[in-house]
Amino acid sequence: MASPRKGNSSIYQGVYGALRTLLHLTAAVQFSYGIYYDYTYVEFPTTEKEMRLHHPWGGKFKYLTFLDAIIQALYYIVSLVNDFVGTNELAPKKAPAVRRFKDWLMATLAFPVAINVGVTFWTLYAIDRELVFPKVLDPVFPSWLNHVLHTNIVVFIVLELFTSYRAYPKRSQGLAGLATFMGAYLVWIHVVKHYSGVWVYPVLEVLQLPQRILFFVAVIGFTLSLYLLGEFLNNTVWAKEVKLAKRKTN
Repeated sequence: MASPRKGNSSIYQGVYGALRTLLHLTAAVQFSYGIYYDYTYVEFPTTEKEMRLHHPWGGKFKYLTFLDAIIQALYYIVSLVNDFVGTNELAPKKAPAVRRFKDWLMATLAFPVAINVGVTFWTLYAIDRELVFPKVLDPVFPSWLNHVLHTNIVVFIVLELFTSYRAYPKRSQGLAGLATFMGAYLVWIHVVKHYSGVWVYPVLEVLQLPQRILFFVAVIGFTLSLYLLGEFLNNTVWAKEVKLAKRKTN
């Protein structure tokens, strides 16, 4: 006969696991629908003046916000799959591929890119919204979608940090993956600028070349620092679990 303590622990683990799965489901549905709605229904103004702000070349895929939404949707879908066919064990002897990919995706892209998008967007918005989200977009870009893509990404990734343990990759590998993604994105927005004649973000239009270089360096540096922040928070929030995992792997 199981002891009451073990029985209570099993109930707690069951409820906790169910709530974690509900979080993953809610996030996956929300971000997937946000991507669908943005791609399908949001059409930017097409007058000559307004096309100087939002040229159609590159579509929605030229915006880091849209790419990040794809990353978030992918992460929470992978998390859901892991909840059902993978494992949330702290340090499994042989973690399934879906669990390894989930941990890598969270550490390398999902957390740092989400925080980057959220903090950068709302900081520039507070300084001068015309730099990132001109008023001309208000009639075509609903407020709820703006919050899904710029606010909820931060809320849900922070909740995920506190509700799911993950094993971080080697720091050099994680930083290399993130730097590769951000470097590729900077190349991509220059390709867009070359073919459309318009910078993806209005803020880049008002910066001179030296200022743009400093801006890009600052963005890359800030994003890489967010990787280190995520690693630090993970090791702090899950300190006992990290130590236990290290013992199991040694």
